[in-house]
Amino acid sequence: MIRFGLVCDNEHGFEAWFRNGEDFEAQKGRQLISCPHCGSNAIEKALMTPSVATGRDKKPVALGMSEEQKKALAQLKALSEKIREKADYVGDKFAEEARKIHFGETDPRGIYGEATPEEAKELAEDGVEFMPLPVFPEDRN
Repeated sequence: MIRFGLVCDNEHGFEAWFRNGEDFEAQKGRQLISCPHCGSNAIEKALMTPSVATGRDKKPVALGMSEEQKKALAQLKALSEKIREKADYVGDKFAEEARKIHFGETDPRGIYGEATPEEAKELAEDGVEFMPLPVFPEDRN
């Protein structure tokens, strides 16, 4: 298996695993690969550095950020937490609930949850306003 860094025509980056390069090309040719952010099928390989396995133990590496970048990241985390505190979590029913609010079928309120790329594309096509919330590494632990 090989992992490729990919990018869509909207410049969204993501990764995917394939058996080999030919498998990627075949799936791309049949438009079986889509961007998880916007659903686009116009996908290309992104420039990647090779991953070389060594026998050495891996040690965690800190991300080098300036004080200004650290402050901006802290503000982004605080904003994300504030949004989540003041909104209802609707899980994988996000698209359904967002559409109900948009079309006046339920009272307006802040919500957050998960949506597939296809659901997000359909919401955008319906004129439903939404935005992705950032996911920080500590949110996945």
